[in-house]
Parts: sequence; C-alpha cells; structure tokens
Amino acid sequence: MTDFAKAIPTAVDIVRREQCYKGFYKLDRVHLRHELFAGGMSREINREVFVRHDAVCMLPYDPQRDEVVLIEQFRVGAMGKADNPWLVELVAGLIDKDEQPEEVAHREAQEEAGLDIKALWPMTKYFPSPGGSNEFVHLYLGRCSTEGVGGLHGLEEEAEDIRVTVWAFEDALQAVRDGRIANAASIIALQWLALNRAEVRGLWS
Repeated sequence: MTDFAKAIPTAVDIVRREQCYKGFYKLDRVHLRHELFAGGMSREINREVFVRHDAVCMLPYDPQRDEVVLIEQFRVGAMGKADNPWLVELVAGLIDKDEQPEEVAHREAQEEAGLDIKALWPMTKYFPSPGGSNEFVHLYLGRCSTEGVGGLHGLEEEAEDIRVTVWAFEDALQAVRDGRIANAASIIALQWLALNRAEVRGLWS
C-alpha cells in the first residue's frame, strides 16, 4: 500500500458560509478548502448543503409474533420517481433541540402508530445523503405488541395522514427484495433484523 493511500485527511478550512434559504429546512452554500489524500490543500470549492435536524427512525417489532409495524404516508420527494408516492416506511421523526433520540422514538411511536414501545435496541447511525445534506439518522428497533395495532394515525396540525399496518417479518423482507419497500431506513432496518433476529428474539421473548 502506498503512503498516500494510508493517509487520513482531517483538515477543513471554511472560507465563508452563506445562508441561501431558510424555511422549515435551510440551504447553505459553504466555500471551503479540504486536505487532499496526496497532501496539501484543495483549491477553494463551494458546496450547497441541505441543513435539517437529525432524525430518528424506528422499526417496531413483536418478537413473540415475529411481526413488524410499518406505516404508509404521502412523500412529495417520491412524486415522478415512484409509481405511487405513498411509501411504506418506519415510524420516524426529527430531533428537537432538547430531545434525546430515545425520547423521539417513543413520542413518534405514539403519534404515528398509537404504539407503546417497551424497549429500544440501537441498530446503527448513518448519513443518508452526505454529498448534499447534513442529516444524521439514529436507527432503532422497538419492542412492542402488535395485538390490535393498525388504523389511521398522525397529527392533524402537522398534516399527517398515516396508515398503520402489521406485517409478518418474512413478508416485509420480501417487500424489500421486490422493491415495494424503497426507502433507505426501512431497507437497512429490515436487513439488520434479518441478520440479528435470532439474538433479538432470544433476548426479548
């Protein structure tokens, strides 16, 4: 392995940062230089960054019944790129300034699915699109009972219209294989559960 392949760049010089837009989300333009793998610094470059709160996504799971709870809601970003912009997803929400990720998971479970989560299992944390957004996702598995779960949920003041359904785990995993579930958090969570299901059921059953 060559020396430059072993180097780990760490230096970033922010020349200036401009706010291009501020609404529910923000868009910034950052002018910067960064360290190069071969050494030295890059020329000045500019990048637009979609600025938003970090998010929590949770897959509710009943280890006794081997069932998961998934939600469906309209997503404007899927229009024109999916046959149907009502996507099958996880329970999810944004982190407010003074909230812990675990608090968000419990709150959103109640608001979006009417669920009482008994325990949380941290799965992973990841950047969904770091080439243009600073969003960071905390992904959890949530222990619940699926008995009586379902129906329509969501907060009217947030214009949420959410349908809640219970899936056999194998059916949900097959929906990933078939492309019916086509968002990153749901795919990652269901694949994680496929890899760790025996351990989860052993500890939670």
